[in-house]
Amino acid sequence: MPKVTADDLDKLLNILPPHIHEPLTRQPDIDSLLEVVMDLGRIPSARLFGCEINLTSREVTQEDIDYVTNQIGSFGDDNRAGIERTLHRISAIRNRGGNIVGLTCRAGRAVFGTIKVIEDLVQSGKSVLLLGRPGVGKTTMLREVARVLADDMNKRVIVVDTSNEIAGDGDIPHPAIGKARRMQVATPTMQHSVMIEAVENHMPEVIIIDEIGTELEALAARTIAERGVQLVGTAHGNTLQNLMLNPTLTDLIGGIQAVTLSDEEAKRRSTQKTILERKAPPTFNIVVEIQDRDIVAVHPDVTVAVDGLLLNQPVPTEIRSLDENDEVKIERIEPAKPDRKSRRSRPGSSVETHKLPHMYLFGVNRERLEQMARELRLNLNITNNLSQADILVTSKSYYQRKPQKVRDAEAANLPIYVLRKHSNSQLKQLLSTLDKRVKEKEYDTLPATETAIKEAEDAVFRLKNGEGEVVLSPQSAYIRRLQHLIAERNAVLSHSIGSEPRRRVRLSHEMER
Repeated sequence: MPKVTADDLDKLLNILPPHIHEPLTRQPDIDSLLEVVMDLGRIPSARLFGCEINLTSREVTQEDIDYVTNQIGSFGDDNRAGIERTLHRISAIRNRGGNIVGLTCRAGRAVFGTIKVIEDLVQSGKSVLLLGRPGVGKTTMLREVARVLADDMNKRVIVVDTSNEIAGDGDIPHPAIGKARRMQVATPTMQHSVMIEAVENHMPEVIIIDEIGTELEALAARTIAERGVQLVGTAHGNTLQNLMLNPTLTDLIGGIQAVTLSDEEAKRRSTQKTILERKAPPTFNIVVEIQDRDIVAVHPDVTVAVDGLLLNQPVPTEIRSLDENDEVKIERIEPAKPDRKSRRSRPGSSVETHKLPHMYLFGVNRERLEQMARELRLNLNITNNLSQADILVTSKSYYQRKPQKVRDAEAANLPIYVLRKHSNSQLKQLLSTLDKRVKEKEYDTLPATETAIKEAEDAVFRLKNGEGEVVLSPQSAYIRRLQHLIAERNAVLSHSIGSEPRRRVRLSHEMER
């Protein structure tokens, strides 16, 4: 079906104080409203697609904040509230005394027809995991998945709805989820319990779950899958590789363990004696990486993808998109196999020649990590500036508390490696994993790919030095995907333009409307 948007925007605007409401209604592109920000003692602002505007010269007062909070539902433990029978979300910022001093009023939208690009995967009965950066549309897709499976496929669908994020506030779920039933979660820490309760009490054929983020939730997801129930959910991380580096959530893709091979087996495989292997069948059969509106990368068989990545073998990927006629276009990318000889260590080379990525340590003992690096004869690159880091390394306890540094890294799409314990074996596994990835990049990168990546990095540098936009050379879909990832990592907007075989990436600061 064609895309249709339902947003009940008037209900969000009506809870705002009149002097904030009125300037908004005069905006010609009000339908593109993302959120309204109200902080005590500051000018209220609105963020729309591609721009941010101040709504009035008058600073926000406590009366303005009270005006909003008195018209909405109560705030939960996660400081979120909503407007009944809508998808709008109001999030609170509190002071040390617990008083509300700031509000983020986000416009929620139900967009019907958003899953056309993956509809066949969802209807296959297999469990599907959606990954992507914040704001890319994962939750919007989940709503549509629930509606399609419940209404079009006549399946028994249960939505496990933490913070009423998927089906809106109030006891009656939003029509966007169709005939699917909704189980509310009182507090995020209880999400795993409600997942199990849904299976045990209500006999669903499908369970929809947003933001699987803890070990208990990953374990609950595995329990559900083992009972033959289809799962469709989202998780923290942008790509399958991100998930593999996150020990808290690796169980979703089968878990990863270190295995020590015999001398003969290691020689036969031409590998080190200690290797990483998947330790169980994956909870999710399919992983979908949402890159942009209507552009996704699909790993149709997670078992094959994870095993291939762990063995340093090329992994086939599907790039799916919608063309100008709203038809699904599928391009199967089969990376060329690297020359086995080129992957072996060259005479005279040593691990000391491999520089590890720039690491930002948070709650991790630097001296112990440096000692382990010396034992492994590796060169560490530790930075004190998060913006210059390639990866954030933290402990399990810090990660679960979600301090500001961790939230900043997630917002910047920075890979996060979580140590379960501060043991030498965990530190050794971290360094070995990073060293393996560096070697892969050095030996497996083809010259054409290397040139295209360097071109994208140079373009980002030019944009940050004042250029308005940069158009890159024509590339294959696989290489364009890498260039899009570089742009995303550097907070630069990117779009593919043109037709094959001249299709290319354009980088810019301003978002197209």
